[in-house]
Amino acid sequence: MKQTFRLVIDCPDQIGLVASVSQFLADHGATIVEASHHTDLQTGRFFMRHEIGTEHLSLDYNAFVSAFTPLANEYQMQWKLSDSTQRQRVALLGSIESHCLVDILHRWHTGELYCDIPCVISNHPQLKEFADWYQVPFHWIDFKTLGKEQAFAQIRTLLQEYDIDLTVLARFMQILPQSLCRELEGRAINIHHSFLPSFAGARPYQQAYDRGVKLIGATCHYVTQDLDEGPIIEQSVKRISHSDSAPDMVRKGKDCEVTALAHGVRYHLEDRVLIHHNKTVVFA
Repeated sequence: MKQTFRLVIDCPDQIGLVASVSQFLADHGATIVEASHHTDLQTGRFFMRHEIGTEHLSLDYNAFVSAFTPLANEYQMQWKLSDSTQRQRVALLGSIESHCLVDILHRWHTGELYCDIPCVISNHPQLKEFADWYQVPFHWIDFKTLGKEQAFAQIRTLLQEYDIDLTVLARFMQILPQSLCRELEGRAINIHHSFLPSFAGARPYQQAYDRGVKLIGATCHYVTQDLDEGPIIEQSVKRISHSDSAPDMVRKGKDCEVTALAHGVRYHLEDRVLIHHNKTVVFA
């Protein structure tokens, strides 16, 4: 993989900001491979993502951070610099339904998702066969025997031991405790099998069927303490008709789930998502 640096900025919108950043990059021999900008006119916030070629860059990572910090302070930036060659460590959490988890494993295995997956964690032992096939360590957490408090304590310990950067709830059908949600803020992604905010909570496909909707969908979002209300990263929809049964909607909905989750995970791994209050800016 060819190395680039990703410079992501969130700050008050100001005249001369883009020119100052561009001049800094030019002064140090940086090549801008990709540039994305957005201004939220309601809040007056400016968002930027630059993918920077490093071939002729006169600064290494640490030197770049040191040199850029005064400019960042001048413009009151919340900012991040990442190295594209550094793989993030992703933990997959699943339950009985395997389609989202297996899809992420496949995309990782084929190189579509540039990351490491050091573990799969599940509250059902059936997912072990998939983890074994992809040669990923599997951990079964027996919620019934341990109880939720001890079970989540074990999950927290595993995330720490594996030094996890991103936790992906791939149809993990347990509600994370608020303390864990706080610890993983901005670093935990969930897939909900409905087009949020419609049909939050349990059995969304049955809710959609009972309501007679003509579109179903899935929503990839960050995990927060408020169930199914975190900042939305990606959504996918599929049209249905009056002839579709509730099981038909489940079958079609799974296509939306795997697509939305895969896109959301990739956007996060590539630093394309900026969280702004309970919304996101996604430079897809």
